[in-house]
Amino acid sequence: MPHAWSAVAVLVLCASLLHAQVQLGNETLAAGGFKELRGKRVGLITNPSGVNSDLQSTTDVLRRAPGVKLVALFAPEHGLNADVPAGTEFPNSTDARTGLPVYSLYGPGPVRKPTAAMLNGLDALVYDIQDVGCRSYTFISTLGLAMEACASNNVESIVLDRPNPTGGERVEGPLLDLRFRSFVGQWPIPYLYGMTPGELARMIDGEGWTARRCRLTVVPLKNWRRWMVWRDTGLPWVPTSPFMPFADSPLHYPSTGLLGQIGGVSIGIGYTLPFQTIAAPWLPARETAEQLSRAGLGGVKFLPVSYTPFHGAFREKRITGVQVFFSEPARAPLLAVNFAALDVAKRAGHDLFAAAAKDDARMAMFDKLMGSDRTRRLLTQGATAATIIKSWKADEEAFRQRRQKYLLY
Repeated sequence: MPHAWSAVAVLVLCASLLHAQVQLGNETLAAGGFKELRGKRVGLITNPSGVNSDLQSTTDVLRRAPGVKLVALFAPEHGLNADVPAGTEFPNSTDARTGLPVYSLYGPGPVRKPTAAMLNGLDALVYDIQDVGCRSYTFISTLGLAMEACASNNVESIVLDRPNPTGGERVEGPLLDLRFRSFVGQWPIPYLYGMTPGELARMIDGEGWTARRCRLTVVPLKNWRRWMVWRDTGLPWVPTSPFMPFADSPLHYPSTGLLGQIGGVSIGIGYTLPFQTIAAPWLPARETAEQLSRAGLGGVKFLPVSYTPFHGAFREKRITGVQVFFSEPARAPLLAVNFAALDVAKRAGHDLFAAAAKDDARMAMFDKLMGSDRTRRLLTQGATAATIIKSWKADEEAFRQRRQKYLLY
């Protein structure tokens, strides 16, 4: 009996360790007495997602930290309060609560990285924002460009690491061709790259993707494992931007976001389910759910749905289609959902891509999001989802090998 009990105890201990709450980089920093920042004048790139597990903002934590002088805040796309619509520039301002200057890193001009004037007098620039793990989400562009600016102005770059909410094993999509480099695709990485911000910062610096190498410090996570998606971390989810309200939003964003760019269907923006639906007046709900369920997308489920958007596509019209669920989020393919849906729509008599291809501006942005014109050319040739997904495999494997030396966990 004692041996049996000890075996049970071991299993309980292993389970508790497996599901221990992740300790964020900002918590590792505090637990270590803020040694990385002591005696320094500091700027902070952040938004409401820059909090610890008790929902205390990193802004407030650093203002109270002994020996640390927080002197400026820097805001990425969507602004310091994450309430500015996507693609909308905003000016510098003053934070009413703290009195600190807020420098816009998505300002008119355009301004997309800190200027020398913004960095003047700083010893270190700290990055603490929750990312979503997708190349087109612009926070990682801000991360690398801020590192580049710091290098040019003799300022240390410090990344307080955070989980990748789509998991650290996931690599999906084609590599960015630098001919298509833009703010929605700044680094030659796949669409879903499976790295934490700290790991990616190490890769950006180590691979020489910026004009200058920087003095980089990554304050690591604890208890995070590569198989974890956000729901496995034990951490509260704080929306990173207006249409990222839920813990699974980072899974949904790459699954339907390209469909939103192509157009012709609602992806739940304008309703209560942003990035969670594929619907249109002509799309039969049950048949669509059945066809997508047969598309070989393991770990993804499709539920028939009908709704009336409040604004945006099909405003105040009843539409039907599917809601997307992830039954096995760590292994479910995400990017492939967009292309499987294009196949289903085409069988329903609506070639969404052919209609979108008539709009040069829409296609230019599609190429930037995909990172090259290769996917567009395949779609123009009538390629199926299976062919398109297969076309990414060599890029995915090459990237897995290249990223290996930069992984921390």
